[in-house]
Amino acid sequence: MTHVVTDNCIKCKYMDCVEVCPVDCFYEGENMLVIHPDECIDCGVCVPECPAEAIFPDSDPAAEPKWLEQNKKYASLWPNIPFKKTPPEDADKWNGVKDKFEPYFSEKPGEGS
Repeated sequence: MTHVVTDNCIKCKYMDCVEVCPVDCFYEGENMLVIHPDECIDCGVCVPECPAEAIFPDSDPAAEPKWLEQNKKYASLWPNIPFKKTPPEDADKWNGVKDKFEPYFSEKPGEGS
């Protein structure tokens, strides 16, 4: 079992989750984070730290199967992010906006560590 990041992270990218992860399993895209499912130890400490409430166990209905695939795919392409950075200036504006994946998701990698 693992945890996955879902679409409410898009354009929010708060990174509070990164700061508490004991195994550094977060990877940074241009406008969201993902969790590497083979590295996540399923401890769940990241879940309450996410202001966007975008992280779920992969067994939760909110973590549709597509999110496990998205997290797995992009964790192998994007750089690891082991420490918290400043979120985008407009993160609060995007928090809670529905259905962000199709119009706003970027495949581009973030800066990483």
